[in-house]
Amino acid sequence: MSQLIILPILIPLLVGALLLVLPSRERLKRTLSLLATLALLPLAVALLLQAGDGQLHLYALGDWQPPFGIVLLLDRLSALMLLAAAVLGGAVVLYALRGDDRRGPRFHALLQFQLLGINGAFLTGDLFNLFVFFEILLIASYALLLYGRSAERVRAGLHYVILNLVGSALFLIALGLIYGVGGTLNMADLSLRVAAASGDQVPLLAAGGLLLLLVFALKAALLPLCFWLPRAYTAASAPVAALFAIMTKVGIYAILRVCTLVFGEGGGELANLAQVWLWPLALATVALGALGALAARNLQGLLAYLVLVSAGTLLAAVAIGTPEAHAAALYYLLHSTWVAGGLFLLADLIARQRGVKGATLVQGPALQHPALLGALFFGGAVAVVGLPPLSGFLGKLLLLQAAPSPALWSLLLLGGFAALVAFSRAGSTLFWRVGTSSLDSAELDRGRLAACLLLLACSLLLVLLAAPLLDYCRAAAAQLHDLAPYRALIGEGRP
Repeated sequence: MSQLIILPILIPLLVGALLLVLPSRERLKRTLSLLATLALLPLAVALLLQAGDGQLHLYALGDWQPPFGIVLLLDRLSALMLLAAAVLGGAVVLYALRGDDRRGPRFHALLQFQLLGINGAFLTGDLFNLFVFFEILLIASYALLLYGRSAERVRAGLHYVILNLVGSALFLIALGLIYGVGGTLNMADLSLRVAAASGDQVPLLAAGGLLLLLVFALKAALLPLCFWLPRAYTAASAPVAALFAIMTKVGIYAILRVCTLVFGEGGGELANLAQVWLWPLALATVALGALGALAARNLQGLLAYLVLVSAGTLLAAVAIGTPEAHAAALYYLLHSTWVAGGLFLLADLIARQRGVKGATLVQGPALQHPALLGALFFGGAVAVVGLPPLSGFLGKLLLLQAAPSPALWSLLLLGGFAALVAFSRAGSTLFWRVGTSSLDSAELDRGRLAACLLLLACSLLLVLLAAPLLDYCRAAAAQLHDLAPYRALIGEGRP
């Protein structure tokens, strides 16, 4: 039993708790937060290599074996998600250290608890602890969204909190229903119970499964449960909005995990339970996101709607259900997470040079660094739209090859065109239709710029490492569809 598996949970848990009780020594707290967050990156790489052997790695807390104990499960999918969170978290903390963390108290403790919830959701092997980690990351996100205490953030935060509290209540109802029928919440064990379900058990388990889909769809921002996202992401501070780029991916991960392991092809009468709902709603989410991007009035709103487009695209690939589609989705997930995070940071860099105009898409003062910021904006736009040679093009190409659906082809191409038009309009307003003077105080902070560059450069890195990364994604998708090793873990743990 590898002890490394629990470290992505223990490190942010212990450091976050320590930051809450330490005396007011700002430099010490910032240093601890930075070291803890950066430590997650080599740890994620080590776990990625460990999961690359194709084996399932189990960590049983207190040595209580499944299905009776609390277990953490490392496979290729969870290792890949840990890497996505570690890279994003490192860039966010580097950006926040340049002053954004001083807008209110406890920023770094909240950041650590957010990473704790995200990492725990990716590693847990049972549904109840998935609920626990969801609640940890949501409680931290409530406070982070309000960070800065503006009226706009309070309004967006209230909407966000109420919806997620309703989602948490439904999650508990779903867990109670599934446990009452299946007698377990361990996902691998539940896979066996669902496959063997018959008679009156089938509709009850179906109801529980659809309630889970509803809860995860809220986290993933699937239409019609997506209207909280544009307002929340637009109102959040730059590092928080960048960190939130992975929040929808947590919901998508939960849908992918449950729909393959519990209600997948080996689910008996309940096989592919969610597909009939997921496919049309995912396509509608892509369409809504594209229309919202065209209508956006500020750069953060444009980016928020493009997050919806990426969420709908990923959920459509999940709904297709083939290993090829899931492998393409994993590659596109890394691309969309890192590039979206980088663009939210870039939007803040641009807004800082426009004074009271901020990132609103109206004529403003000339930027002091138009060439550098314009080049970054152009590179990010190329990546998001899906033009060669960056990772967005390769990700969308893989999705189109894996999906023989004219509907998805049409929506992806039209969505890319809508993003191109939206970025062209935004770029011309921010960089060309400007005044003759610039702000004297608008300096470009090198630390913020480095954090932004780190995430945007990941698009090029994903292309340079495309061959081994795609091999890993295909192996992860194949492992996800092979249920026998997951179910064998339960047999090994029974007395």
